Amino acid sequence: MWTELSDPAIMKQLGARIKDYRIGMGMRQSDVAKESGVSLNTINKIESGKPVSFVLMISVMRTLNLLENLELLVPESRISPLQLLKLQGKKVKRVRLQNN
Repeated sequence: MWTELSDPAIMKQLGARIKDYRIGMGMRQSDVAKESGVSLNTINKIESGKPVSFVLMISVMRTLNLLENLELLVPESRISPLQLLKLQGKKVKRVRLQNN
């Protein structure tokens, strides 16, 4: 679903979900703005799907108790690509004809 949407469409979807979540918690925009340390205008921008800095979004997500969802957004890597290469060792790059 998400890969089929444009970036502005994704922002609109996220904004709508944050708005629904805020309303479900019984919070006003001004309450979220105050607790997050952001302006009311920032909350309006987020909920209408306009771009804001990620730092501001994190502040709002913290206020709405949504930070745990960041784990789903960018899961922790189990093993780094460099470690994986070291574990694999040298790969055979070519096969030579043996002299008999």
